[in-house]
Amino acid sequence: MKVIVIGSGIMGTGIVAGLIAQRIPAVLLGRDAARCASAVQNARQIAAGLGAGANAEASPAESGLIDAWSAWDGASIVIETVAEDLALKQALFRDLDVRVPAHIPLGSNSSSYGISKIAAGLPTRRRMFGAHYFMPAEIVPLVEVVLGADSDPGLGRKVCDLFTAMKKKPVLVKKDIAGFLANRMQHALIREALSLIDTGIASPEDVDLAVRYSFGFRYAAVGPIMQKEISGWDTTLRAGTEIYPTLSNTATVPACLAERVAQGKIGMKSGEGFLKWTPETIKSAKAEYERKLKAAFELL
Repeated sequence: MKVIVIGSGIMGTGIVAGLIAQRIPAVLLGRDAARCASAVQNARQIAAGLGAGANAEASPAESGLIDAWSAWDGASIVIETVAEDLALKQALFRDLDVRVPAHIPLGSNSSSYGISKIAAGLPTRRRMFGAHYFMPAEIVPLVEVVLGADSDPGLGRKVCDLFTAMKKKPVLVKKDIAGFLANRMQHALIREALSLIDTGIASPEDVDLAVRYSFGFRYAAVGPIMQKEISGWDTTLRAGTEIYPTLSNTATVPACLAERVAQGKIGMKSGEGFLKWTPETIKSAKAEYERKLKAAFELL
């Protein structure tokens, strides 16, 4: 197996780090040779932190320039992770459509644009899929394999098998809809959470505590369907009959979110969101977040 990753940003580096940790041959391609080489070195360091140790330096990983690359033979899949710009992704896939042998699947890590838009009109779009990782890609196990309007479902299942061999947890999303699978559920939750904050029902801190130490705590062990299999769907039916009519179903973002973004309060990146941040508290919170993710990974 060999995986070719296009893009030297955070996601591309994280994906390559995960491959290095599993000792899977990887190639990272981009338009800046020095940046690509640096990204691979960063990926080795990340992989070492995942327990790869000295093997991280010995693991087969290389970098190259996308415009000059021709060694596609032997690749199991090509994964695009360039900036979230539809025109950029469409141009790249037009190029890959011609240059990459037609038997090699092409995946896009885009979270904003469906593969149907990215691959529209391309002759080999049957072998093109969403291949959506979650940040940090080297730790979070899930990869969404999304079928576009013209993707080959059978090949999609084989792509899922590829990700399983990479020690990821793939899910096959059978229709190319906004948000795919996980982000749709995540946004349903955040819409209700922000609505509860907006209406003064709970503080941001208490919303986080409620999620982490109730159903979020259980979801580290099982998903929502299995959890209700355990607790009983009859209870869910009775509770839902009371709760569903009162849930937020707004089609616009809650005011507390829109107002903060308009004020430039977007979270750690700006030093303030719902909470205030300093370089020290950011570093501490991110380190704790990664520590807990690694601990949760061991439970899977």
